[in-house]
Amino acid sequence: MMTEKKKKRTLREDWNILIRGIRIVLDICPQYLATHVADRVMTILPSYFALYMSAQLVNELAGECRWESLLTLAGITILGLFGFRVAGRAVQVQYNIRLEMIVRQEEIYIFDRQNGLEYEHLENPEVTLLREKIFAAMDANGRGLMALFWNLGAIMGTAVELMLSAVLTLSIFRSAENVKLTGFLAFVNSPYCSIVLAGILLLHVALSVKFAKESTVKSMHALSSLAEDNVLFQVLVQMHGEDVTIFDLKRILIEEHERRVKAPWIVESNKIRVQYAVIGVLQSLIPDLAIFLVTAAKAFLGAFGIGNFILYRGTVKRFVNAVTGLVSGLALLRENNEYLLQQYRFLDLPNDMYQGTLAVEKRDDIDYEIAFQDVSFRYPGTENWVLRHVDMKFRVGDKLAIVGENGSGKTTFIKLLCRLYDPTEGRILLNGIDITRYRYEEYLSLFSVVFQDYRLFQFSLADIVASSLEWDEEKVRRCLVQAGFGDRLAQLEKGIHTVLGRDYENDGIDLSGGEAQKVALARALYKDAPFVVLDEPTAALDPIAEAAVYENFRNIVEHKTAVFISHRLSSCRFCDDIIVFDKGQLVQRGRHDVLAEQEGKYRQLWNAQAQYYT
Repeated sequence: MMTEKKKKRTLREDWNILIRGIRIVLDICPQYLATHVADRVMTILPSYFALYMSAQLVNELAGECRWESLLTLAGITILGLFGFRVAGRAVQVQYNIRLEMIVRQEEIYIFDRQNGLEYEHLENPEVTLLREKIFAAMDANGRGLMALFWNLGAIMGTAVELMLSAVLTLSIFRSAENVKLTGFLAFVNSPYCSIVLAGILLLHVALSVKFAKESTVKSMHALSSLAEDNVLFQVLVQMHGEDVTIFDLKRILIEEHERRVKAPWIVESNKIRVQYAVIGVLQSLIPDLAIFLVTAAKAFLGAFGIGNFILYRGTVKRFVNAVTGLVSGLALLRENNEYLLQQYRFLDLPNDMYQGTLAVEKRDDIDYEIAFQDVSFRYPGTENWVLRHVDMKFRVGDKLAIVGENGSGKTTFIKLLCRLYDPTEGRILLNGIDITRYRYEEYLSLFSVVFQDYRLFQFSLADIVASSLEWDEEKVRRCLVQAGFGDRLAQLEKGIHTVLGRDYENDGIDLSGGEAQKVALARALYKDAPFVVLDEPTAALDPIAEAAVYENFRNIVEHKTAVFISHRLSSCRFCDDIIVFDKGQLVQRGRHDVLAEQEGKYRQLWNAQAQYYT
């Protein structure tokens, strides 16, 4: 997926890529594009209006100079500019509101797609890198969908400016009538001058377009490494805490920052911009001189008013800039298609996991039975078997311990149980029915899991425990107390409304590792699922403390099925049943006192760890 060879795209392919992006933009925020165009137009119109009215005022002053006409023109100018300013401010407010929304809505759009991915994709390093590249490109240089948000409205506004400047400039080719001239003035007043002037302007436009396109393409290539480089930079700038202070790591951060600010791609990009800026100034000298001479001569001959000399000096330049800007914008959009393709690859990741159609039976007696039938599994894209020929069953109410050395298949077993993956071979049954036939979301609702690397986001305790912004206040408190967080909760002024972390709330709190663990356990209790799984969330604790947590949690879950995963056998003695994995296979099963007396893997592990808890 990530190693496909790049090939030059046709205009048709680029057009199709762009059209899909526009549809996504309109889907995310339908009003944004129209508001952006309106804001752009309202920014352009006042300057053209002022330029036109200034020309009329100068024409009147140089002509009949009638006071009533001058006052009328001045009044129209003042009232018109005031009206444009009021209307422009109103449009700008609406645009700024939608602009703030669109940045977040794009992130939400991609985040929502990410949440709908198969778990297989979330653990795939290539998908992770692709996602990081997408967000890095968005943050670093606004590429991908973000470029469409910024540039589509601007391009359409530039097209409006192009039409306005063209209309206002057309009369520059008008000739003076009923005059007899010789020499240079005769040439200026002839159709040949108009042809030559048009040719000079077209050449100027063509060169401006060429240089603008080259500058855009070269700058984009020079910045091609910015997105990937920004991933590491974002990690660096977010580093803070005790380690940074104690070991003076800020020196490394500052040096790395300076190195990246002076990175070759930044230097090269700025160099390209300066070079083409100088070229642009030089190649505009001839058309500027031609316009100056022709408009001055024609104004002198009476082809148009002297005020039009001011008008054309402005509109011709704006016409050229508009054409250049339009082509540059289109070239940038075409270059941006490479980033859009990255986002499309992420958005188009398939979800091939069968979602099922059967409803999970809601039993008052929560009488469920899980059976693994000759289950084998290997992760996608690998040839190594992680689990092999696992046969076992257990019922609700059982207290199971799953033990084994690191890499023996314990966590993979839980991922299959929770249907984060489907077995490569064999099947898993719930009450005699293959779990793939149940509705996926309903089946997941049967499980509450606390993983070793659990996450607590910076919301209120209530939000975190309930995993929702709507919750039962009494139930939240009860679960926190049951999980052993009661004493700490009583010390909090805001109680369950206290926010974890201080990034967004000054009065937020930071939890110790043990306290955070209790909140995670409370979250598992609040879900009230019939199956509760603890996948080594206490690995940072010593063996005695871990065993105490597991024993306490066993009493809390009462009649539910509790599955405890640990590579420490001290946490398993209270369980009804112990399942021993070794090299992906289920090698032993039974109670602690029985397994400890048998020759086998469990006894080997027990004897190796006995010094820590005897």
